[in-house]
Amino acid sequence: MSEFDLKDLEKIVAMRANASPEESWTAKLVSKGQEKAAKKLGEEAVEAVIAAVSNDRGELIKESADVLFHLLVVLKIADIPLDEVMAELESRTSQSGISEKASRPSG
Repeated sequence: MSEFDLKDLEKIVAMRANASPEESWTAKLVSKGQEKAAKKLGEEAVEAVIAAVSNDRGELIKESADVLFHLLVVLKIADIPLDEVMAELESRTSQSGISEKASRPSG
């Protein structure tokens, strides 16, 4: 099993975000702003859904990687560290998903 994790990917995204947009897809995406990055994340999420409902394991793995990468780009642009997202996830594990969802304000 690989030791590579989302923290490693977050570091790579941060490093590449500071590169020249002519040399780095990440930098190019960051330079186009949050709207473009968020749209790309949405496209990748739709592709992951299509792979999932098609029961295409290989494509689902690839598209899931794209979703995670583009999510980290969006978080980078928004200046939200992965640790904050992980802390939110951790706080949700203290109760069942049904209880957690029921406790949210309706809106």
